[in-house]
Amino acid sequence: MMMNPLSISFAAQPRYGAAKTVRQAVFPVAAFIAATMALILAAPARAQGPASLADLAERLQPSVVNISTSKTVLASRSAPQFNFPPGSRLRDLFDEFLKNRGNGNGIGGEQRRRRVRSLGSGFVIDSAGIIITNNHVIADAADAKDGEILVLFNDGTKLKADVVGRDKKTDIAVLKVKPEKPLKAVPFGDSNKLRVGDWVMAIGNPFGFGGSVSVGVVSARNRDINFGPYDNFIQTDAAINKGNSGGPLFNMAGEVVGINSAIISQSGQSVGVGFSIPASTAVGVISQLREFGTTRRGWLGVRIQTVTEEMTETLGLDEPRGALVSDVVEDAPSARAGIKTGDVIIRFDGRDIKKVRDLQRIVADTKVGKNVKVVVLRKRKELSVDVTLGRLEDGEKKLAARVAGDDQKGETGNANVERNLLGLTLSKISPDLRTKFKISKKVDGVVITKVEADSLAAERRIRAGEVILEVGQEKVSDPQQVSREVRKIRKQGLKSVLLLLSNRAGDLRFETISLKKK
Repeated sequence: MMMNPLSISFAAQPRYGAAKTVRQAVFPVAAFIAATMALILAAPARAQGPASLADLAERLQPSVVNISTSKTVLASRSAPQFNFPPGSRLRDLFDEFLKNRGNGNGIGGEQRRRRVRSLGSGFVIDSAGIIITNNHVIADAADAKDGEILVLFNDGTKLKADVVGRDKKTDIAVLKVKPEKPLKAVPFGDSNKLRVGDWVMAIGNPFGFGGSVSVGVVSARNRDINFGPYDNFIQTDAAINKGNSGGPLFNMAGEVVGINSAIISQSGQSVGVGFSIPASTAVGVISQLREFGTTRRGWLGVRIQTVTEEMTETLGLDEPRGALVSDVVEDAPSARAGIKTGDVIIRFDGRDIKKVRDLQRIVADTKVGKNVKVVVLRKRKELSVDVTLGRLEDGEKKLAARVAGDDQKGETGNANVERNLLGLTLSKISPDLRTKFKISKKVDGVVITKVEADSLAAERRIRAGEVILEVGQEKVSDPQQVSREVRKIRKQGLKSVLLLLSNRAGDLRFETISLKKK
């Protein structure tokens, strides 16, 4: 919806109430005029920001580059589409014609090779030829056998670039060119010092218009836009458009405080909501990519989920905080240290954990092999364990192998059934049920065979085929045991029951179900 520009202009103007005007009327005339003029002169100064950024832009532009990528793809030539009456002889003749011409020389089914190009931005951080951009700017070309990455400089110089390293999780790539003379580099600044309202400048290559400058303010910090596990974007209203990706976001000292990476827009054009990877995140990743060609993040080896308001009472917390461990990877650092499913990690290496992504970022930023102290809440008691961190990239290979486990064979069991417990019909896992719901042989517990449509369990998106492993952090193996644990929790006066559930592949999660009747 297009907004009336007048409404924006008026809303930005200082407003003076009638009460202030009345009070000013009792002042001497000279004082009144002087005060009024001061207000008039001061208002535009507050609204317009810095008088000029021309000198800053002129100094920084030589360090900002355009990134041009290309690769060859196979494209099909679409056959012309004609509408013929049903049963028409012309349809048969036309189809036969296309069939005969579909050998590479005609218009039916022919494929041809063509070069696909794309544009982005980047910036120089080392005069020897190190350039930073977004991974998504160069990913297609980097993955293609005949992909090419070119860097275009402000003075018209064009150099071929090689990929030093790239990281999909943070969308950062490091390139290397071989310049004939030293390049003009720009330094990183401390993005942690940014405040909402600080002025920032973006320079890049929007829509192929290289060297474009836009200015705005920091609109917000630590934004999570569901791009990846380490989201903590800087939000800015400085215009960022297609082609700006990979370009720098500068503070007023000419330091790079962010890497422009994403926008929110239905049209693909700037609507004043752009996002930059903060320098605090980028610097460590870039250092690892330059040294190793890949990242070396810390790895704890747990699956975690958010502690919800409904879980706080059951877990013994005063407020939703920490990261709830829903699964511990076998032979991971967490398992060797004694961390268990159901633990709530509330402190890691001396830093409090408020949210799940706090733990994700802190662990990733911690050096591989470091011994750290982890504080967990287990059955309402705080425990401290020592963990020696592994490497995330090695851990991901273990996880991939685990997910690929066999889920075909079952094992014997009684067909004991508990009906209408929390809106669930429960059964001990039998070979038939394991086959029916495709439950991995590694998963043992009590299978949910039916969920009442209007139950509280259904509202929590619990589904038939999922398996209950724990009730109130106590392991269960048959429906009767589930029933006993639920009764025990009711007697304790708790308002909800905490379930540990597994899906058919063995992925775990916690859910709470209210014990009140719907």
